[in-house]
Amino acid sequence: MQQPEQSAALPAYNRTIILIVLIAGAFVALLNQTLLIVALPPIMGDFTIDANEAQWVTTVYLLTNGILIPITAFLIDRFSSRRLLMVASGLFAAGTLVAAIAPSFFFLLAARVIQAAGAGMMMPLMQTILLTIFPVNRRGSVMGLVGLAIGFAPAIGPTLAGWVLSFGSWRMLFVIVLPLAVLHLVAVFFFMKNVTQQRPVKIDLPSVALSTLGFGGLLYAFSSIGGEGWLSPNVLISTVVGSITLFLFIRRQLALETPILNFGVFRSGVYRLIIPMGMITFALLIGTETLLPLYVQNVRGGTAFESGLLLLPGAIAMGAMSPFSGRIFDRFGAGWLVVTGFALQVVTTVPFVLMTPDTPLVLLGLAFGLRMLGLSMLMMPLSTAGINSLPRHLIAHGTAMDNTFRQIGGSIGTALLVSVMTGTAAAIQPLPDPPPDALMTGVRVAFLVGGVLSAAGLILALRLKKLPAIPIHED
Repeated sequence: MQQPEQSAALPAYNRTIILIVLIAGAFVALLNQTLLIVALPPIMGDFTIDANEAQWVTTVYLLTNGILIPITAFLIDRFSSRRLLMVASGLFAAGTLVAAIAPSFFFLLAARVIQAAGAGMMMPLMQTILLTIFPVNRRGSVMGLVGLAIGFAPAIGPTLAGWVLSFGSWRMLFVIVLPLAVLHLVAVFFFMKNVTQQRPVKIDLPSVALSTLGFGGLLYAFSSIGGEGWLSPNVLISTVVGSITLFLFIRRQLALETPILNFGVFRSGVYRLIIPMGMITFALLIGTETLLPLYVQNVRGGTAFESGLLLLPGAIAMGAMSPFSGRIFDRFGAGWLVVTGFALQVVTTVPFVLMTPDTPLVLLGLAFGLRMLGLSMLMMPLSTAGINSLPRHLIAHGTAMDNTFRQIGGSIGTALLVSVMTGTAAAIQPLPDPPPDALMTGVRVAFLVGGVLSAAGLILALRLKKLPAIPIHED
């Protein structure tokens, strides 16, 4: 590969090696994110805790990610990319080690926070680096390879975990991830170079506090809805506090000369559209991957491993299609690619709305595979289209903003679809544990709501296609 033009202040680097190192780190971090979804029952048994306490293993990971991602734009401006990636990879490896040997549930939660701190920096940093070192006409292909990791790793997590748990302890999940995390840290040390320019920016502590309370409060509220309901005091207070502090955070960023998160990215009409579309995409992705295991295990009486197998065709489809989506993007742009992706979400809603307890899992696996094929046309193409409409100095802020709102979209989507499912089931038969037939109706109604979200995304995609070509700003 030809080397890009580089500043004298930056060392020579090999883009291919950096691409491999970054994608490997993303794969390990995202694989870890979903490994514990099916491991909560044995964790509850080992530490003698209930389901409400156990769910914090996944909730605290999401919250830490959501709190850290918004400030990564400042970190990327202030520190070298190599140093940041080493810190992120080191934190992730350290958290994995602590989790594997955690003597109590408190230590397991602390380990998940440390892991998430590393992963939260790693994802936007990876995208910023790749979008900086590759020319505009190759960004789609490169981000397609990133999409392979983002789509494939989280989807195989439950399948791998179900297989490991069938003969081993939940601690084995972290034991498997640990050597991969250490190998990535070693690779970063030897092969990563600094490829971004630093600026003498100072951190604004009030902004950090407001960002933490704002984004953290909203993510906590959305994560609590499934277990507590939309009108619980906990959810309402967190929503109000998060909304007010987020409003104050945005006002402060607009007033600062050097904000930690630059909302000037929304001056781009393309970027304004890709944010809600990205949120819908993640809502559909996380929501579907949450509903289908509930259907398999709570309606059909299947195992966690069977749930993972149902999701596997979708992981393969998304991983296989993502690089091709990137190449199509580079040649033709986001227009019809994104329209087709959302159209597939609308079409594949039908088999899930019509499914019964006896629907063959093979048929559902094929439908999910087609659904994920469509999502591969949305994930990275949307992000790349938004970033391509921004000037170079806003790339870090654009990726941080995009990742933050996608996290929020995934949380809202999961909360909405799960609450629709449980609310519908409770309305049919108001019992603490609704019977399978009531849950079946709830799952179908939840997928119907997902279809409405898909249709909204399709409408936005058609608007995106009609926008005039936006000149690419490189300076």
